[in-house]
Parts: sequence; structure tokens; C-alpha cells
Amino acid sequence: MSLTAVLKTANSGLVASQVGLRAVSDNIANVNTAGYVRKTVDQQQLVVAGQGMGVEVSGVKRVTDQYLQLATLTAGSESGRWDAVAQYMDNAQSLFGDPSGEAFFFGRLDEIWATFAATANDPSSSLLRSQSLSSIEDFLNEGARINTALNELGRTVDTQISANIDRANDLLDQINKLNADISRARMVDADASGSENIQSQLVDELATLINVQVSSRSTGGLMIRSTEGVMLAGDGAAVLSYSRTDSTKGYITATTSAGSGVGKPITITGGALRGLLDLRDDKLPGISDQLGEFLSRAADSINAAHNAATTVPAQTTLTGRNTGLDLPTAVEGFTGATTVAIVDAAGLLTRRVDIDFTAGTMSVDGGPAAAFTPASFLADLNGALGATGSASFTNGTLSLTAATGGVAIDEGTSNKAGRAFSHFFGLNDIVRSGGFTNYDTGLSGTSAHGFTPGDQLTIRLAQGDGKPIRDVTVSVPAGATMNDLVAALNHNTSGVGLYGQYSLDSSGALKFTGSEPFYATTSIVQDNTARGVGGPSISALFGLGTVERSGRANRLEVAAAFITDPMKVGLAKLDLSVAAGQPVLTPGDGRGALALAAAGDVVSRFGAAGSLGQVNMTVSRYAAEFGGSIGRESAAADTRRSSAQAVKTEAVNRRQSVEGVNLDEELVRMTTYQQAFNASARMIQAAKELFDVLTNIV
Repeated sequence: MSLTAVLKTANSGLVASQVGLRAVSDNIANVNTAGYVRKTVDQQQLVVAGQGMGVEVSGVKRVTDQYLQLATLTAGSESGRWDAVAQYMDNAQSLFGDPSGEAFFFGRLDEIWATFAATANDPSSSLLRSQSLSSIEDFLNEGARINTALNELGRTVDTQISANIDRANDLLDQINKLNADISRARMVDADASGSENIQSQLVDELATLINVQVSSRSTGGLMIRSTEGVMLAGDGAAVLSYSRTDSTKGYITATTSAGSGVGKPITITGGALRGLLDLRDDKLPGISDQLGEFLSRAADSINAAHNAATTVPAQTTLTGRNTGLDLPTAVEGFTGATTVAIVDAAGLLTRRVDIDFTAGTMSVDGGPAAAFTPASFLADLNGALGATGSASFTNGTLSLTAATGGVAIDEGTSNKAGRAFSHFFGLNDIVRSGGFTNYDTGLSGTSAHGFTPGDQLTIRLAQGDGKPIRDVTVSVPAGATMNDLVAALNHNTSGVGLYGQYSLDSSGALKFTGSEPFYATTSIVQDNTARGVGGPSISALFGLGTVERSGRANRLEVAAAFITDPMKVGLAKLDLSVAAGQPVLTPGDGRGALALAAAGDVVSRFGAAGSLGQVNMTVSRYAAEFGGSIGRESAAADTRRSSAQAVKTEAVNRRQSVEGVNLDEELVRMTTYQQAFNASARMIQAAKELFDVLTNIV
């Protein structure tokens, strides 16, 4: 071997040792740097013409473990998701107050029953009546405050989603730009580990926001894809956008650099964005819907008891609520019997009209029964009342007026959709609503739907995660019955039939059930329908859509007439069993107050809302179930957050054990490279000395 070859061989050893020492020193310097991945030097024998000519450095690489990287990203996504859910669910639960404290929301319901029980002992007390009304007002106002706060929390979540999307776009852009730096370094066999470390940290942060698929590029760097494979970063960065409206579920679209410029909805199953979208579209609206269901049924129980009661003396006029129906449709479907009585100031009966809905007859003062139909009901009732009173029906509202004295009603056995006659029409409601809060319409398949033919309702079908499937625009059919309307909604082409079915239950509530494989959900994009002139839309009457259902907790209030005059609160009951000539209403009768005090123990039908399905139970029991469900959801989210964080910590620790710097190992490598460097240097020195000897000889 020539001296030149010896020098080249020794020099290659020096270079390799220098590269190794540089890598080791960089590792040791970054021993406490977060996200730093240790480097190692790849070297191999240099062979020229079949002969060994020293060593060459083939590259400097980061020590990584693909499985542990994937585990860390997955754990980071889950941790980010449940951290967001737990945080906001805790905020939502706190709105209802401390269960052990006096300000606990559900405890206010017991105050209502207690104040009415006290009123029953002294029905003539205006103060006790006022206290009863105040307890109802406090309950409803607190419910409205909580619902408003829930809606504000939803808007905060919306803002957070937008901020996270902006950050995700920034991360994708940086990851994509680093690909170019890494590729350039790879082309000239330079050390790209610094850029790769930064890129890895950016991917880790991105995974906490949105779950992604990560793979390596052949030229260096990474490719980032969504769950379904949409390119987010690699050869150009995609731009994520948040699509939302107040009435529909939100979803994320990706506009790729190589695409058509139109955003494509992507599937998100993890990360903070998944948790925030779940909160925004399901959990918070679910709590709001359940709160509205609870408040409306509690108000319904109070109204049911009060409609079965009356004041002494009786009120001259009883004016109902807007049922959203025409009178024939509203009367149709009633069963059982009820009695409308006109009484004078002394409580004596002046006219009695017995209505038998099952038989379809009316009788006056115990006389012969005369037939009526839903279409003739108003005229026949006016005829039966004669000169003693009158009935009117305007804009969905029934009113009864006594010519002299007052009107009192015995609900009897009358029933439609779980409500008695006066209760169904709201003739003596304490709690009134600015809209519709009870969606048990009482309509059947053969009932007239009443909506204007040709009016349109646009429904959005979406997957469970909010990713849209399609929008369908349904026109109100020319067919007049609810069966025709439901068929139009369920049409396979112009309706939702390919993805689920609307159905009308026995109480007249309209419900949608998604079918396989999507188990779609529905939301209302636009509703231009109306039942009659100025009547409610389909979504308002049947409670379709998030906006309609989540707003009802803010619509309930104590009727102004009772606030102005608490003596209008009915605490007595009509007694039709007394002997002729005896008053049917007597001062001091507190039976109506006792019924109001026991209203919380009457079994009611609660529709599916939030985390609770359709159930039949008392209002007091539902309050306990509702309060418990909020606590359980919050605790479950916190448990999942703790579990996800524990998994993430373990994954990070295991990854760090592979990728992190071990000082003992690095010092051993440093000693090895130092000795190799010294050996190569001595070889060069020996070759120099030999060259000098040969030169001197010549």
C-alpha cells in the first residue's frame, strides 16, 4: 500500500470520528431539550477496486421508533379530545350549582311544592299566593339563566374551534415547508436532523388538535393525511376550514393545494377538535334540550293541576294558549268527558255543559245529549252555553267567557296526548310560553296537517360526527293528512327515506330515526312552511332542529295576569256533586292548592332529550335523574381525560426511553470516537515520519 493510500485511509478515520464526536456532543448538549431526538452516525467500510480504503460516513440519522411515534400521536389525540370535553362539561355542570348547597337548581322545584302546600292551609292569603308565584318565577328564571349560559358556552366552543383550525393550518404550513429543507439536506448528504426534530414536534402538536395519519416521503420529510387519506401536508399544505351554522352541525373541510379549490369534508375522530365538535353539536345542545324538556314538563305539571282548579269567585274569562292547530283538528282525538260550568258570584251553578268526547255529545244542565262533530264543536258549545256565556277560537287560541259570573271547568276524564281539555287548550295556565315547548301535538296519521301545499322545508342529513351527507328540500304535499306529510318527508328522492324515517307516535310527536349504515342525524337548514296564515312552521310545531329545541327553556314565564293579581291563582275545585241549590265553589277550598303541591308526584311523559331517552316518571324523579346524568357525564369525561393522559404519559415515556439522550451511553460513544480519532491521528503521524525518512534518503 502506498503512503498516499495510508494517509487517505487515516484521514477517513479522522473525518468519521469528527462526525461521530459532533453528533455525540450535540446529543449531550440537548439532553434536557424537549422533543430532541438523539442522533447516531451510520458508517461503513470504504472499498475501492476491491480493496479496503478506510471508512465513510453514510449519514447521520435520528434514533426513532415508528410504533412508539404512532402510539404517542394516537394518545395525544385522545388526550386532547377528552381534555376539551372534560373542561367544558365541568363548566356546564357548575351552572346548575352545588347539589349540597341551597342554590342547587333542582332544589328550587321542591320550594314550589312546599309553597303551594303552605298556601293550601290559608287559601285566602295573598302573600302565600305571591310566594308560590315567586317560587315558580325563580325556578323558570334560573332555568333560563342556565340555558343562556349553556348557549354562551357553545359560542365559546365555536370560537375555540376556529382558533384551533387556524393553529392547525399554521402547523400544516410549517410541516410542509420543513419538507423542502429536509429534502435539500438529503440531496447533499447533509445532516437534516434539526429540521426533522422541529417537524416531529409540530406533528405532535398537530395530533393534539386533530387525528392524522403520518408517513415518510421518499425524498425526506413527512406526509400528513386525514383519516380517509386526504393529503393535508407533504407536497403542498392543505387549508382547513370550519363550516357551521347555528342550526346545523359543524364540520371541517380541507382544500388541498392540488385540488379544485373546493373544500372536501374530512373525518375527524380524535384531537381537541373532535372533542369541541362533540360539545358544540351534541353534548351542550343535549343538556340544553334536556333542560328545556324538564322545564316544559314541570310547567306542564303545574298547568295541569291549575287547569283542574278554579278561583273563588270564578274568572269571567279563560283564555288559552296558541295550540298551533285549527279547532276541528284540536278537538279531534279527545276521549273521555269534561264539564264547562257557568257560576255566579256566590258560587251557584247557572249553566252546566257536559261534553262527552268519546260519544261525541253535549248535554245542558243534565238534559238530553246532542251530537256534535269536531267541525261543529264551537257552534254547538256556544249554543249549549246560550245567554250565559260564549266561546271563541282565534289564531289557535280558545277562549271561554261568562256573560255574568265566571267560568269553571271540571276536567273529568277528558284526555288527548296526555292532557285534559282545559289543559290541552291552556285555558287556565299559570306558566305561559312565547313559543311551543310541548311537542306532543296530539295529531294522528289521519289528522289534517294544515300546512300550505308547496311550502318547503330544507333538511340536512349528516353522519354522527357532523360530516354532511346531503341536503334535501321537502315540499308540503297536496295530500291533506299527516300520513301524506310524513310520506313526503320520507320520500327516497326528495326526502330522507334513503337514510332514515320520520314517524308520528301515539302522542303526535314527530321523530326521526336514522338507518344503517350511516345512522344519520337531521338538522333544519331552512323552514318556510306555515300551518295556516301566520301559523307555526313544521319545525316549530314538532320541535325539529337544535335551534327550536335548545331555545325553549328561555320561553317560559309566569303569566303577567297572575303577577298583577295573585288572587287569580286557582286554589279551589269545582264540586258538581253538591245538592241542587248548593254552591259548587266555596271560599276557603284548598283542594286545588293541594293538587298543585302534589303536581311533582304525578307521572308525566318525558320525551327523549340529552342523555335520557323517552320515559314516564314524575317531575321530581326526572329532576333527580337529570341532575345525576349531568354529574355522570362530567365525571365520565374527567375519567376518560385522566385515562387518556395516563396513556399519553406512558407512551411519551417509552418513546423518550428510545429517542432520548442517555448521558452514560453518550460518554461511552465519545470515548470510543476519541480513541478512534487518536488512532487515526497517530497513523497519519507515522506515515508522515516514514515519508520524511524516505525523503531524507533520497
